[in-house]
Amino acid sequence: MTETIETTEPVQPTPPPGEPSSPWAIRDFRLLWVGRVAAVLGIQIQSSALLWQVYEIARRDHPIAEASLYLGLVGLCQFLPLLALTLPAGAMADRRDRKHTVTISVIVEAACALAFLAMAIHGNPPLWGLLAVAAVFGAARAFLAPASQAFLPMVVGRRALPPAIAAQSIAFQTGAIAGPALGGVIVGLSVPYAYAVALGMFAVGIGSLLLIRTSGKPAPSPNRISAVAQVKEGLAYVWNTKIVLGAISLDLIVVLLAGVALLTPIFARDILHVGPEGFGLLRAAFGAGALLMALYLSRFPIVKHGGRWMFAAVAVFGLCTLTFGLSKTVWLSGAVLFIGGAADMISVNIRQTLIQLSTPDHMRGRVSSVSMLFIGASNELGEAYSGVAVRFLGPIGAAVFGGVGALASTGIWAKLFPDLRKADRLD
Repeated sequence: MTETIETTEPVQPTPPPGEPSSPWAIRDFRLLWVGRVAAVLGIQIQSSALLWQVYEIARRDHPIAEASLYLGLVGLCQFLPLLALTLPAGAMADRRDRKHTVTISVIVEAACALAFLAMAIHGNPPLWGLLAVAAVFGAARAFLAPASQAFLPMVVGRRALPPAIAAQSIAFQTGAIAGPALGGVIVGLSVPYAYAVALGMFAVGIGSLLLIRTSGKPAPSPNRISAVAQVKEGLAYVWNTKIVLGAISLDLIVVLLAGVALLTPIFARDILHVGPEGFGLLRAAFGAGALLMALYLSRFPIVKHGGRWMFAAVAVFGLCTLTFGLSKTVWLSGAVLFIGGAADMISVNIRQTLIQLSTPDHMRGRVSSVSMLFIGASNELGEAYSGVAVRFLGPIGAAVFGGVGALASTGIWAKLFPDLRKADRLD
């Protein structure tokens, strides 16, 4: 017998009848959406330029295995600030104006793009300088993520929240497709120009955020407790809500093992031999699959058998990673990345809908910060792990091992979290 998703929190009130059901009818949401597209474009173009630049510098003096470790350091330098700051940032998002926090964070990201640009113009930047700016960028993301996720329900209300989450995913994937593709092409022309374009995208994002009228002040907490106690309360909520814990921990372990973002420059340059343009297309393929799936889910959201859909999607993601590692042709590599992106979007959509709808407003910042810490760990720490795995297993071995590990983890988590596996309705 299937089970509906339950939480330990009291049932929240029904949205007012006059509340818009479509997020696109809300002016501030449209501005927030444009700002998100611009910021994601900036992040992806900057990331493409940084990964390519670091790998090119490292390959001047090191073989493939050792050069890959430097790519891992890019992820590690961004993850450590996330690890240290995300939970305090979540508590701050429940006390301070969320819109102000988001805006300041994007301003800091723009300053990082300016620093990358200045070093690229120099012509031969030191690796330690690039990694230091990457660490500052990771710190800005630590404050941006929980505040932006907690701000979204304040802009659209509860009635329009599920389609707004899908629309925000479309915004992200639009940037995730265009960013790497543009980044690959622009990097082929000029690395400094790529950083300049990224800086322009961040400027557009800042302008959009400044035009938003919705207040970002969170609802007052029913309990006046210290910041440390607030962090503990958020962690306790996630720990006691096993469906949420299972969903975000599964994402952590699978992306940690099977994420292929760091492997794409290695495969593009030294295995598939397709250069920076092919590198951009490989990175864009994953986003293209995710975008099309997000468009579908915004029109036809998953409302039944949520747990089964999540586990099936994660298994497909692992299988795609395994196939990517074994592929010797660029078209097959791009195809499995496309399918993997679509599968990942199903998992992301189910997880985010569950977390946002089941969390009261005064705790959204903290719960979002826990979720983003897991996501940050899976992405940035996953890049560091991939660098080490390539060092010992080679790029093909690292991808194959990650795919097999993701498939095994899917079965283990289905056993450890039966409530997540049996979760039915998501509406």
